[in-house]
Amino acid sequence: MAERLLVGALKGGKRTKIVTLNGKKITKMPSALEKLSGLKILSLKNNLIPKVCPEISTLTQLTALNLGNNLLEEVPEELKYLTSLKKLHLFGNRIRRFVPGSCDGLQNLVLLNLNNNLLTCLPQEIGRLNSLSYLTINYNQLASIPKELCLLENLSELQLNYNQLICIPGQIKFLKKLQKLLLARNNIDDLPEGICDLTNLRILDIAGNIVQVFPPQFQNLQLKEFYCEGNPLLLRQPVHAVEQEDVWSLQEIASRFVMNQLAENNPLLMQAIECYPQIRNIISRGKECAICGKSFLTTCLECVEFVPPSKNWKISKNLQLIPLRILICSYKCFNQRGPDLFGIAQV
Repeated sequence: MAERLLVGALKGGKRTKIVTLNGKKITKMPSALEKLSGLKILSLKNNLIPKVCPEISTLTQLTALNLGNNLLEEVPEELKYLTSLKKLHLFGNRIRRFVPGSCDGLQNLVLLNLNNNLLTCLPQEIGRLNSLSYLTINYNQLASIPKELCLLENLSELQLNYNQLICIPGQIKFLKKLQKLLLARNNIDDLPEGICDLTNLRILDIAGNIVQVFPPQFQNLQLKEFYCEGNPLLLRQPVHAVEQEDVWSLQEIASRFVMNQLAENNPLLMQAIECYPQIRNIISRGKECAICGKSFLTTCLECVEFVPPSKNWKISKNLQLIPLRILICSYKCFNQRGPDLFGIAQV
């Protein structure tokens, strides 16, 4: 049956635009495909293909390729020659890696589906997919994502459900067009502050992670849907705690002095700091106290403020208050806090 369909396609030669050979128990990609130089759409899903044939590199007019549910073990290098490709489906294979260079020519790729594979990491070169708008890598084994992924300025949908992620890079703030971010069922314990810069984000799913508190300004996201069930969110259950004394290291004392003097435009320090790149690197990690507004290097007190979710959000059941992380520089400032700000107790 598959051979008869392929023969029919070959008769069309360059005029053949679509070849569909789904579920035909094909064990080898037909090398005769090279004769279909005008091919636009090739679908070979639900077969038993372990690797692509070298001849696929001649299909430079191909815009959609579906190799889902086969036996591929890698994203092959031959794909880099498919310079017109816009949609690539590689779901349901056994893919563990990208062959180096496989992303090089995919400058027009808009959609990449890698669901249900065995990926443990992504290559830095994924940042070269400049046109990518939809990236879905659900049900893999990713432990991290490279910061280069955050260079995909056209990305509007990113799905990373059911992986082993423990964190999201702060560079996610550069995905200015991102509208949908799905991170359900991972091991994420913290969301970066940069996520609050995603002004176009409308759907966020972090269900089934280990997040306890959200970054400041999180409540200002213009979300339409937000799901966070299955996370051990901090609860507003005040307990009495013993106040400790502020004990700072010499580096902390010096860093606070320098950072706050620079904030006041001290001309001597502003000139001197240019000669000490190591010090500039240290103070670049400084934070601002939510009470007094002054800078500090290491967190003295991590506090939490509970705010109601936006009425415009479609939210998880029973989510009444969102815990926001608030950083304070000293117990002196902590004692000047408002009634809705609490220290985080270990109980």
